[in-house]
Amino acid sequence: MAGTALAVERLPKLQSTFDTRTVNELVLMFRAGQLNLEPGFQRKSVWGWTDRRRLVQTLVEHCPVPSIFLYERHEDGSVIYDVIDGKQRIETILMFLAEGRFKQHWFNAKIDLGDGLKWWSWKDFSKSRPEICSALMTYKLPVVQVTGELSEIIDLFVKINSTGKSLTSGEKRHAKYNTSTLLKKAELLVRKYQPYLLGQKILSRSQLERMKGTELFSELLLSIQSGGVINKKVAIDKAIGNESINGNTLTRISKEFVATFNATKKMFGKDKKGEFFKTTRFHNTAEFYSLFMIVWKMRKEKLVLGDRKRNEAAMAMLRKLGAGVDELRDQLRKAQPAKANQRMFADYLLTVQGDTDSAATRKRRAEVLEPMLFPLFERKDTKRLFSSEQRRIIWNREEQHFCAGKNCPTPKKALGWEDVTIDHVLAWIKGGQTALKNAQILCRHCNSKKGGR
Repeated sequence: MAGTALAVERLPKLQSTFDTRTVNELVLMFRAGQLNLEPGFQRKSVWGWTDRRRLVQTLVEHCPVPSIFLYERHEDGSVIYDVIDGKQRIETILMFLAEGRFKQHWFNAKIDLGDGLKWWSWKDFSKSRPEICSALMTYKLPVVQVTGELSEIIDLFVKINSTGKSLTSGEKRHAKYNTSTLLKKAELLVRKYQPYLLGQKILSRSQLERMKGTELFSELLLSIQSGGVINKKVAIDKAIGNESINGNTLTRISKEFVATFNATKKMFGKDKKGEFFKTTRFHNTAEFYSLFMIVWKMRKEKLVLGDRKRNEAAMAMLRKLGAGVDELRDQLRKAQPAKANQRMFADYLLTVQGDTDSAATRKRRAEVLEPMLFPLFERKDTKRLFSSEQRRIIWNREEQHFCAGKNCPTPKKALGWEDVTIDHVLAWIKGGQTALKNAQILCRHCNSKKGGR
């Protein structure tokens, strides 16, 4: 009996009702605001125009289609139906019918109505084939209405969408943890940098729509929080599931992320051969991740990253590495063994094959890249401000205390002790030393205008 009771407790709490809904009924539900096509756990639209036209052809020919799954819930006295499965089908119908916000996405389909294949839109049907309009609006779609706890609804969503255009790992994570503050922050950052990600071919529009960008940015945020490279899947699921990052920590790592991303864009921008990421192997996400984390580490270690010539040298070395790796890969495919002088290329090639996102592989990739890049850049002086003793020496070594600013509005006005500021000739942020040989007198106006120049 005890075993039976236990088995009953483990039965799913979902309750299902099997029914049909006509296209017209679904349209009316949409107009009334009862049909929620974008519940938190849903993914973005992934169908292409070929998929959508094929569905319209199926409906016009009255062929059967798979069931639509709706989650019934009550909100402010109204019944709302969250779409668990069938979002793409319902959206396609609403687009073809030019309904509401989907009107701007209307399309036509190539259909044979007995006189050969022709392009037909809903407007065309309305004008010359009203019987087709009537048949389409009365088409009955099988519907499964589900009630139960949200957690089990999400599990059902993941299971259902494991076939067809199956869910990516990012979409599954979004479904299970759609309230996660970390995921929401990652999604905001993806929107911020979307034009750059697309322009540099780091991610395609399809990958962005399928949450690959959110997955990548979540990894980078967690890597910053962890202080180094992480194992992709394990670390993300553990952190998001446990919500171990509080608000203050998320704010801090987000600021570090933005600063690092902007530094990465500046360092690896255009060189003589064009846009760096777009024209090299480093646009793929595994290798972009590694370069991003190296830039983050450089910033943490106070390296000067704004020097154009040094950045060009870094890009040239990486291009050479990428070309060498690609050449070795082609060589190995032809069963030609690696040469002695290709050892570094061979070491790197091993990190971009197989399990590219494990912590161990990422560390090995960094062990190849860091010795190449770090020596190219100078380290900032650990001391940023001139001491009071240095100020006195600089004051006393000058006979006349005039501002050294090139565009000073009062170049011949003698400055008093209280008006003098001591400035780095070569800005500290660009590697200038906080030393007497790199110091000059400026008035407060010129110092504030000079900034990091």
